[in-house]
Amino acid sequence: MILRMQPVHFDADQKLLDYVQKKVDKLETFHDRIIDGEVIMRLEKSHLNKKEVFGNKTVELRINIPRQQLFVKDFSNTFESAIDQALERMSRQLKREKEKRQPRKVNTNLK
Repeated sequence: MILRMQPVHFDADQKLLDYVQKKVDKLETFHDRIIDGEVIMRLEKSHLNKKEVFGNKTVELRINIPRQQLFVKDFSNTFESAIDQALERMSRQLKREKEKRQPRKVNTNLK
């Protein structure tokens, strides 16, 4: 999968980028028609009380499938946990979209 990664307000090290790539590649097991994706990682200023509760690391994940774009956004204290949470939510969305695409089974045992 083609994945664009964009760190905002910090320089991401290669270890974090590899972690994100490895985790996002696993999404292809949930939906076989993923076109591409984008991960935006933001380091927010932590002076706001609201951000201290959720964490100052923000991850936005966009996945493009035919005729649709799926999006999730998560906050955490570390980028790794924010990525994991976002991927859980994205996997549920991908499963739901794949189920919608499946043809419905017709009951042939009508009497």
